[in-house]
Amino acid sequence: MHCPALPEGFDFTDPDVYQSRVPLPEFARLRRTAPVWWNAQPHGIAGFDDDGYWVVTRHQDVKEVSTKPEVFSANLNTSIIRFNQGISRDQIEVQKLIMLNMDPPEHTRVRQIVQRGFTPRAIRALEDALRRRAEQIVEEARHRGSGDFVTDIACELPLQAIAELIGIPQEDRARIFDWSNKMVAYDDPELAITEEVGANAAVELISYAMNLAAARKECPAKDIVSQLVAAEHEGNLGSDEFGFFVLLLAVAGNETTRNAITHGMHAFLTHPDQWELYKRERPGTAAEEIVRWATPVVSFQRTATQDTELGGARIKKGQRVGIFYSSANHDPSVFDHPELFDITRDPNPHLGFGGGGPHFCLGKSLAVLEIDLIFNAIADAVPGISLAGDPRRLRSAWLNGVKELRVHYR
Repeated sequence: MHCPALPEGFDFTDPDVYQSRVPLPEFARLRRTAPVWWNAQPHGIAGFDDDGYWVVTRHQDVKEVSTKPEVFSANLNTSIIRFNQGISRDQIEVQKLIMLNMDPPEHTRVRQIVQRGFTPRAIRALEDALRRRAEQIVEEARHRGSGDFVTDIACELPLQAIAELIGIPQEDRARIFDWSNKMVAYDDPELAITEEVGANAAVELISYAMNLAAARKECPAKDIVSQLVAAEHEGNLGSDEFGFFVLLLAVAGNETTRNAITHGMHAFLTHPDQWELYKRERPGTAAEEIVRWATPVVSFQRTATQDTELGGARIKKGQRVGIFYSSANHDPSVFDHPELFDITRDPNPHLGFGGGGPHFCLGKSLAVLEIDLIFNAIADAVPGISLAGDPRRLRSAWLNGVKELRVHYR
């Protein structure tokens, strides 16, 4: 297979790269020349006892990896493609208690329980409260005149949605936001958050959730926590399992939707024709295109359980395989003009919620609802919103994050 002309030492999980950009030109080069490409790394730099991983760039190959958990395991090395170099194996092993890092049949058992909270009926029950909250969030931002879109608007609704879903009291919600921030920001030195601080935040969040679960077991309420943990019959989460489920929600449901909203606003303001179209017509296809364009999770990983072949590459048992959603969502064999931000794009088979299979995003319908509600509120209350500066990106090995976006609300 032709060797792509990438700079020597280039690494698709280098957090310094994502602090400035998503490497879309390099992904395009791989899709054309080596769609499954071995990315060598200095030994152990990602926290694993190896010398690199396979980069999977084409839409069809990302889907294939995602739908074959018996060949490509999320459990063996977890789904996180790069930890800090000094992480211990014990610290990695603990993360296997999170549903994101499970394989069937254990993953199937836990998912069947927690999906009770994400039924269409459960999501519809949240809609009116979240609409009012979205309108309130935007109205409060409008009165400020200008500010940071991330903290003023983007972060608030996803946090409130998760808190509403599991019944977290209003006075505790800021703590959940703080803990989730600390858990994902260990790569960014500006935030002065060490891996130890992130680990402590995870412990505090899990402890909080376990206490909440214990309280509901003692005194059930009409909320999702009680549905998941309180009943005595078999088929419910233990308090520790519920704790790790809330940990996953705090990152997967909060950080990702927040970044989708932020990238979506930036896309609208740098594509003013699309903002005018949105304000005028409010197309129902907009949220899906925002997620495709943003792709908040750049990549997850799997580990080969056996020797196999993918996209012309021979993958050995035990090797890590990175599935790069950002690349798949710009695959021109699937999307017409993927470089264009087009809120009327339909069909839009993007992989921003995963490539299918057992790990397809459980909260997709909730995320789409949040995105729709917040942009409708923005278009109604602050239609003249404008940029006041360039986005400041998060330094991360696997998140397409924005930590600040200065705007004028009027």
